Amino acid sequence: MDEFELIRRFFVREDEAASVITGIGDDGAVIRPPTGKDIVTVVDTLVEGVHFPRDVLAPDANYIGHRAVAANLSDIAAMGAEPRWMTLALTLREVDKTWLTRFSAGLHELAASHGVVLVGGDTTRGDATVVTVQITGIVDPGRMICRSGAKPGETIYVSGDIGDAAAGLYLMQNPPGQFLGPHDYLQRRFMFPTPRVALGRFLANKASAAIDISDGLYGDLEKLLVASGTGAELNLDSVPMSLSLRRSFGKEQQLQFALCGGEDFELCFTSPESLPSEIEGVQITPIGKVTKKSGIVCRAQGDVVPFKDSGYRHFQ
Repeated sequence: MDEFELIRRFFVREDEAASVITGIGDDGAVIRPPTGKDIVTVVDTLVEGVHFPRDVLAPDANYIGHRAVAANLSDIAAMGAEPRWMTLALTLREVDKTWLTRFSAGLHELAASHGVVLVGGDTTRGDATVVTVQITGIVDPGRMICRSGAKPGETIYVSGDIGDAAAGLYLMQNPPGQFLGPHDYLQRRFMFPTPRVALGRFLANKASAAIDISDGLYGDLEKLLVASGTGAELNLDSVPMSLSLRRSFGKEQQLQFALCGGEDFELCFTSPESLPSEIEGVQITPIGKVTKKSGIVCRAQGDVVPFKDSGYRHFQ
């Protein structure tokens, strides 16, 4: 099977949107965005051995396709945009038809659930599996959410529970027999994250700044604050964690997963408003305040707690 047959068999779909003038099969895609909309484009790469374990078996390959789309949808959500079109660049060591069937199913299923159409891409042979997805979305002019809008005095919020995905990956990489409690939930939170697209679009009217949690809550919040020229007080006691995480690990490890683990694809955002505890069916939790002084001051039970971010950084 050559690359053209691979693309035709596993990635071409006949149900292209009316906005796609020319899709898969030409040198480039031609898309027609709605009149009066701004374009938002995001891209993420998943590398075998870095973002998912090496040699993932064919029955599990659907989660890699799911995560590749979810990572991009989460970035789109953080911008308050609506996802529309995507491209895929896929590097494989070899053609495994069962693996590709499962991978493409996971990719297309999540994309279709958000109205996203695959319009092009590339396939190559390499020494490791590498998946790069680019998603383009639309947003009303002036309605996008950037990292740079946080103001002193505003409340810092997060969606969902934090730390589950990092704990799930840890359990996949280490024998879970030494732990107590349910682990399937945590592993599924890593494998099949839920991008908060509907929440992001709602926040276009409410949030002053936002970022998705992919590199760890502490590190991603720090990026938002630097972009805004502000600092924060972070209440560690308020960081929401699932019952599964709290039952499976001690308090110190829970905090490490939550603050440094990443891969949750939840949203961290600031707002001058007092927001409800649930928006678009998603739990919303206030975890701190934006301050004038740069840096993040962590508090637990009212006391300042020294904390050093040990989150993952490429090339370190």
